Amino acid sequence: MSNLKEIKDLIRFEHTIFALPFGISAFLLLSHGFSLWKFILIIFALVLVRTDAMTMNRLSDLDLDRLNPRTKNWPHATGAVSEFEMKLIIFSTSYIFMFVSLLLNHLAFLLSPVVLLSIYAYPKAKRFTYMPHIFLGLVYFLIPIGTDIALNAHVSKEAFLLGLAMCFWVAGFDMLYALQDYGFDVEHDVKSIAVWLGKEGAINTARIFHIITFICLFLIYFVDHRLGILYLIGLMGIAGFLVYEHRLIKPDDLSKLNKAFFTVNGYISIVFMLLIMLSLI
Repeated sequence: MSNLKEIKDLIRFEHTIFALPFGISAFLLLSHGFSLWKFILIIFALVLVRTDAMTMNRLSDLDLDRLNPRTKNWPHATGAVSEFEMKLIIFSTSYIFMFVSLLLNHLAFLLSPVVLLSIYAYPKAKRFTYMPHIFLGLVYFLIPIGTDIALNAHVSKEAFLLGLAMCFWVAGFDMLYALQDYGFDVEHDVKSIAVWLGKEGAINTARIFHIITFICLFLIYFVDHRLGILYLIGLMGIAGFLVYEHRLIKPDDLSKLNKAFFTVNGYISIVFMLLIMLSLI
């Protein structure tokens, strides 16, 4: 059996920083009165889905990750975490997630398989489409949608716009992240927008996606009248982070890719959460 460190390295729990603050933001924006019980359930559900998705991605890419110089020493590729253990994690997190959805409400439970299907589709998408990044974006689109359903049993304009913002934000930086495997992907027929349009084409598409992200976040201001001038000022800061992220990455120089991917996107997620908290307070 694998130890906890190997499991942690497999699921990269620290990457939850991308989804969790946005999930908290969605809860604060969409809830009408704070419920600690529902807050705990929704955060737990997010962690379960994210763990499930990462493990499914590792299992699906096992053959490729054993060949890829960047990933060949990762726990699942070396066998430190076995296929059986990965399947066990996927099985357990999936069913616990469905149970947590049932505790929230019956509509959330009935729609929970849609979330699970979306996270299972993304790892397979790179085998048949040059835009697998959209499938990952769809997973993040469902975070505020699912949160609204769990809290209010419907989908509001705020949830839809925040979902679109998260979708294009994640899909955009996934396009940038895939640049580091460009040569390997071309050689092994792994599809990405970089393989389709080249590195510069992928970077330009990611820029367009992140412009859409900003527009969606800006439109939330006109839908939710609780958000004031502080929200707009904060959005200028997020726009600055997005511009800085793209200035770090060039087609012929990916040396600052990890800084752009992990550090800057982490700041964007956390700053938006703080922005929502302060605006609503």
